[in-house]
Amino acid sequence: MIELKKGLKEYAKSVGIDLVGFASEERFEGLAPEENPFSIFPEAKTVILLGKRITRGALRGVEEGTNFGDYSMFGSSWLDDNFNSLMCYEVTRYLEDRGYEAVPIFPNPPEAKGMGIPLREGNPAPNVTPNFMYSAVACGLGEIGYCGEILTPEFGPRQRWQMVITDAEFEADPILEDRICTDCDKCAEVCPLNAITGSKTVEICGKEMRVGNVDYNLCSKCKNGAFANRLIKSGKPDRLAALCLRTCVHELDEQKRVSNTFEKPFRKRDAWSIDIYDKSQYIKQD
Repeated sequence: MIELKKGLKEYAKSVGIDLVGFASEERFEGLAPEENPFSIFPEAKTVILLGKRITRGALRGVEEGTNFGDYSMFGSSWLDDNFNSLMCYEVTRYLEDRGYEAVPIFPNPPEAKGMGIPLREGNPAPNVTPNFMYSAVACGLGEIGYCGEILTPEFGPRQRWQMVITDAEFEADPILEDRICTDCDKCAEVCPLNAITGSKTVEICGKEMRVGNVDYNLCSKCKNGAFANRLIKSGKPDRLAALCLRTCVHELDEQKRVSNTFEKPFRKRDAWSIDIYDKSQYIKQD
């Protein structure tokens, strides 16, 4: 299996996958059945999480307040529906060509639970939507930052995920030990809606993380780069281009917490913001 894993990782890189991590079934013990990927394929042995970066340039138009449409395509819809889905499909084919069953999983929002039809009588979790945040930590790829989103040591919050569940038994990757989040809380400080407050401790596979309390009802009213959930109307908004997460991108760049580095800083001028009363302002850069 060592050679299979090595070959799969090399293949993943060749088809444009930026991040790949492996987790064994025992890491998901105790996770609610409706969030557990092994509810979908009980005979599976491994979860493989695949990530593709949101290019920093896809955030530029939102950062400047001049163009939101290109992020919605290159950072969201096209990235998930086309680029990511194709790579997930290719990894599935790679495993099937070697005699292993592999199930490709799209990151449907958790709010979709209960909207489907049970597959069979007595199915304990007929509408399973795997927890991708949990899986990113379990696969050793990142942590949940104070901002409430997954941060990776490569890109901070700039990635989207898809998943493959397989009956091929791979060695699990180690849980990420190093901290990525700086605990600066600037994501909360810059939010004009005060949508991030306080904190709680979240533990996954023995890794403890300090996570802010995010009021997604307020986030849904954000005009600072947050987008409505495109998959389900009642789902959590997409915050990956919002002011809070763009501030996180800048801070992690400045503090050299990510390996995907650039010649010039992300934030080149004071950030704009619009509050809940539609009043605009500029946030002075420290």
